Amino acid sequence: MRGVRGAELVPTVANRVANALLGALLAAGCAAYAAEADGARVWAAVGLGAGGVVLAVRGYRAGVRCEAERLVVRGFLRTRVVPRAAVTGVTGLPAVRWVSARGRSRWTPVTAFAVVSGETGAARARKRQNTTRLRRWAAGGRAG
Repeated sequence: MRGVRGAELVPTVANRVANALLGALLAAGCAAYAAEADGARVWAAVGLGAGGVVLAVRGYRAGVRCEAERLVVRGFLRTRVVPRAAVTGVTGLPAVRWVSARGRSRWTPVTAFAVVSGETGAARARKRQNTTRLRRWAAGGRAG
């Protein structure tokens, strides 16, 4: 991380494990299938299983890091780095609204903080707290 400090905003541990579970189940299923398959099907299962491992790790690590000069949004499929000066706000989804270097309006969803039905009150409260802290950071205040 090259010594960069910032506020790390992540869901509860239970949410992080749940986020990782789908990828882990995919990887486990592919491993079981590969053990019984032959030829090209083994390699397809191994490749898909590797994708499951990546999804599991990214799902667990999903969140946001608010730094002095940039915002790092880690999602399930990609990580987006947005200069702080380009951030214009945070939507209710939540998603970060920002302007590209070419002046184009963009948005990056923060799926780790999306409230879903059936989750616990503590998980929902943490997500809302993190979204509030992200909004404060985007408005120029401290995320911490």
